[in-house]
Amino acid sequence: MTQRAEGRTVAILAADGFEEVELTSPKEAIENAGGVALVVSPEDGEVKANRHREHGIKVPVDQKLDEAKAEDFDALLIPGGLFNPDALRVNQKALDFASAFFAQKKPVFSICHGPQVLISAGLVNGRKMTGFKAIQQDLKNAGAVVSDEPVVVDSGLVTSRNPDDLPAFNDKIVEELCEGKHQAQKQSVVA
Repeated sequence: MTQRAEGRTVAILAADGFEEVELTSPKEAIENAGGVALVVSPEDGEVKANRHREHGIKVPVDQKLDEAKAEDFDALLIPGGLFNPDALRVNQKALDFASAFFAQKKPVFSICHGPQVLISAGLVNGRKMTGFKAIQQDLKNAGAVVSDEPVVVDSGLVTSRNPDDLPAFNDKIVEELCEGKHQAQKQSVVA
């Protein structure tokens, strides 16, 4: 086991209805690389996963969103699922939290429907991205340059399509986490 990410801490922004494997698999990859992955949520106590459309496990919340600060973390992970992004994208504190990682030039990782949070935060214009097939047009409409690939990396922003792409997504998460800040990470490009 390599400890490449030792000393690095990732905030996993999640609400009820996240896709279980899109949180658990990257979390395991981060921890296997020596990093720490903490669940940050507007919820208190624990958040409930979905496995596709069925109920999944419950995951303990490590830190309430109200108390979380981007400067205390090295990177941000936003898992997908149908309900998680919907809850987060209408929560101003979640949008501000995500925006702070871009402002601080820290890596941001998002999979499946997770990029919808970044759309609502106004963070995708001009960025190379991918996402679940059903949201790719939404990404384009928000100004992203979209390609239908397993993983797309754009200066510290790592996006992926679905659980089938998790091996490649997890590899890029660890790689980008180890690289640290990206000076080219930006909030948005004005069209």
